[in-house]
Amino acid sequence: MEVLLAWDKALFLWLNGLGSETYDGFWMLMTHRGSNVFLYLALWFFFGAKYSWKVAVYLLFFTALLILCTDQLTNLFKVQVGRLRPCYDQEIRALVRLVKPTCGGRFSFFSGHASNSFALAVFFGSILKSTHRSLFPTLLFIAFLIAYSRVYIGVHFPLDIVIGAFAGSLIGIMFYRLWTLFTIRFLKEK
Repeated sequence: MEVLLAWDKALFLWLNGLGSETYDGFWMLMTHRGSNVFLYLALWFFFGAKYSWKVAVYLLFFTALLILCTDQLTNLFKVQVGRLRPCYDQEIRALVRLVKPTCGGRFSFFSGHASNSFALAVFFGSILKSTHRSLFPTLLFIAFLIAYSRVYIGVHFPLDIVIGAFAGSLIGIMFYRLWTLFTIRFLKEK
């Protein structure tokens, strides 16, 4: 485990060190929570306009529940694992290129940005894939950019991102299956 964590720190320092002031604005935009909010509200409006506003209300409820579950699981892991963010890690703190003015909470494992972004991408991408095939990979790519932004700005290790993306993807799959069961059982009967 120590070897894996050492490799993770070395990879973080290399990736974080690739940053440049030229691109800081883009990555700060990607890491801003509003990026996800705007994207998925737009998709929700699209869904409601194309299919049904009644069903869109249920979709909004499922989305809120998905985010709640993802956030709670992420926070549980952060507290239980207790891994410090790179910007709080005394061993590498002086080497971290922190792009934003503050570091955030003390713990980093695993990334809430990664888990939420991937959960939303998998959930919405799965729901809309039958009508828009290119949307699913596009949403995954945007989720990757949002997740990577956390390494770029100096607040998460790569392993935090990978595990967060994996956990979020599993939650997205679970919620898509629940959504499918819900729409078949309750909405198709009416």
